[in-house]
Amino acid sequence: MNSIVRRPKGSGKIRVGIVGLGHWSEYGHLPALKLLPDYELTAVYSRSAEKAASLVARHGFRYAASSLQELVSHPEVDLVLVLTPAFQHEEGIRAAIQAGKDVYCEWPLTPSTKLSSELLELAEKAGVRTIVGLQRHLNPGYRYVGDVLERGEIGEVRSVRLHVSVEYFQRERPASLYYTIPEENFSSLLSIYGGHFLDALFTTMVGFPNSLSALTVNQFKEVTLIETGETLPHSSADQVVLAGTFANGAALTVHLEAGKRNNFGVQLDITGSTGDLKISNNTSFGDAFNRIEIARGDGQPLIGLAVPAEYEWLPPSELGASVVELANLYAAHARDVETGSTFAPTFADAVRMHELMDQIVESDRTGQRVRLAFNGAG
Repeated sequence: MNSIVRRPKGSGKIRVGIVGLGHWSEYGHLPALKLLPDYELTAVYSRSAEKAASLVARHGFRYAASSLQELVSHPEVDLVLVLTPAFQHEEGIRAAIQAGKDVYCEWPLTPSTKLSSELLELAEKAGVRTIVGLQRHLNPGYRYVGDVLERGEIGEVRSVRLHVSVEYFQRERPASLYYTIPEENFSSLLSIYGGHFLDALFTTMVGFPNSLSALTVNQFKEVTLIETGETLPHSSADQVVLAGTFANGAALTVHLEAGKRNNFGVQLDITGSTGDLKISNNTSFGDAFNRIEIARGDGQPLIGLAVPAEYEWLPPSELGASVVELANLYAAHARDVETGSTFAPTFADAVRMHELMDQIVESDRTGQRVRLAFNGAG
């Protein structure tokens, strides 16, 4: 596993223009970008001129753009970040592509596979780089575990069991999360948490399964906005259960559950023919770093596995785990720009995850096991 190569001094920075700055943007994106010497915060656009001016003052942007078009066409912007909710992504992406600018967009890319595929095609025709916020698969620990498995340190993989439980997506939600309620916004447990964790599991560690069966359950038929008391109909799944098989016959089980009051987090158990590996965390999104453990042989206790230094791509910092994953994505993109490598996930990776989500939904709808097939990346 090669280390990220820093951009040579004097080669110029990647100048960033940002569309939309909410809580995750300020908590995650800005600290990640400020950590890396490759980037410069250049311009920001918000529908609220007052908010844009405040962001300039707090974070050192050079310009507050008065319109989306002004931001994407600004001569000092190289990379446009689209950080609005998923149902608003299309506008920012199209504008950036038409302006000939490289574009980053949060996952989910858009609410539909068809639209995401269309935007990928537009970007390819325009010759601009695309990046999608599937940053979790660049987690140093996950990359290390992928290499541990590839080297056969626990033998041949026999089973993979992933459990992700989140305290978010409760029956009562902050009004700021209004967009997670309508199913058509594609901003649910399956699309967001399923997308991030399944991408990390399949892309970085164990590969994609050959087939799967899916069961989704909607337990919260209504959701109430805490601040206003407004109650809205809700039809997205609060529980998702997957069962599948890999090419070598290994078994896969996945359980995603939303609105868990206690004992939430992540646990991944991988059984090998000569040992076992476990990844655990007491949160699915936050500051805590994963614990990685391994046992080799028979009847052995799990022991901690430290991630070697060569997997660390970042300068030392006090950033939490979720922000570090995002900073690794930006470090990967900087390397891609500098060397022509392809570390950072692209819109093609997003389309592949869209296609996976479609096949999960189809399996649940029909009650049938589906053979996985992809037209996107990989």
